[in-house]
Amino acid sequence: MGERLAFEIAADPPRRLDKALARDVPDETLSRSRLARLIVEGAVRVEGHVQTDPSAPVAEGARVEIEVGDPEESHIGAEDIPLAVVWEDADLIVVDKPAGMVVHPAPGSPGGTLVNALIHHCGDSLSGVGGMLRPGIVHRIDKETSGLLVAAKSDRAHQGLAAQFEAHDVERHYLAVCHGVPDPGDPRLRGLRGVSWEPGAVLRIATRLDRHRTDRQRQAVTWEVGRHAVTRARVVETFGTPPAAALVDCWLETGRTHQIRVQMAYAGHGLVGDPVYGGHRRPSARALGEAGAEAVMGFPRQALHAATLGFVHPVTGEALRFESPLPPDMAELLRALGG
Repeated sequence: MGERLAFEIAADPPRRLDKALARDVPDETLSRSRLARLIVEGAVRVEGHVQTDPSAPVAEGARVEIEVGDPEESHIGAEDIPLAVVWEDADLIVVDKPAGMVVHPAPGSPGGTLVNALIHHCGDSLSGVGGMLRPGIVHRIDKETSGLLVAAKSDRAHQGLAAQFEAHDVERHYLAVCHGVPDPGDPRLRGLRGVSWEPGAVLRIATRLDRHRTDRQRQAVTWEVGRHAVTRARVVETFGTPPAAALVDCWLETGRTHQIRVQMAYAGHGLVGDPVYGGHRRPSARALGEAGAEAVMGFPRQALHAATLGFVHPVTGEALRFESPLPPDMAELLRALGG
């Protein structure tokens, strides 16, 4: 059964009804977006009158009643797909996603996704995230990228996680194998717009990212439009004589679609195996050896792994940090390169 919430708007309310409700509603699990939907659906009364405009003004002391219905069943089906669960409690779940798995159903991937697997795995423990019985996806990693991802099981956790991602307070480190070796002494990099070096030989790439003008499936570095994006990278290990590839630790200040892949390619160090941004660089067998060059040429996906994920638990306040070892295919790639 649903519940009825009744309360009064406190002093100095925000101008919009949905913002005022988000501030004053006694149920902390109700997000502003869900409250806005409840308003539009006619579930909110202000001084006894139904209000269906989320942007309507509301006065201090106004009496509000909200009919909160039971969460709806998700249209996304549960699928019994094995999951590598790293952490789970009543509010959130952290999984180690394999390469090849899409995070959320889309027209080209209606099933077999992480969300399908989470719905099956969580079952009755799922709360009504946004009014729907489904996990709350607050960030994604590409289909062919492996590694750590957190999802919310309750509205309260979803709001808290989303706020941390929006504030760039989440620690996210990726391990990647790139062509060439980013070098502070490289004059090309020192003269490249948006590229700088920080102490400790940390490469900083700051650009905007937007959809490619001719290929809408790709992202592109831009300067006047798009979203601000910052990636930092540090060389962990180099391979070849002379060095022709590197294992790099990349960490995100922002989290945009394909961000590491696009910006590393822009810097001239596209990821090994990346079919979209990696370019068609032929590895040097003289530098890497025959086995290393063949491993680079034959690697079937972008060599990118979400290795570290750290955040504050949105409900308990506990600081959490998780690490994932390299998956077997990337570990084998490093062995072939002599790492």
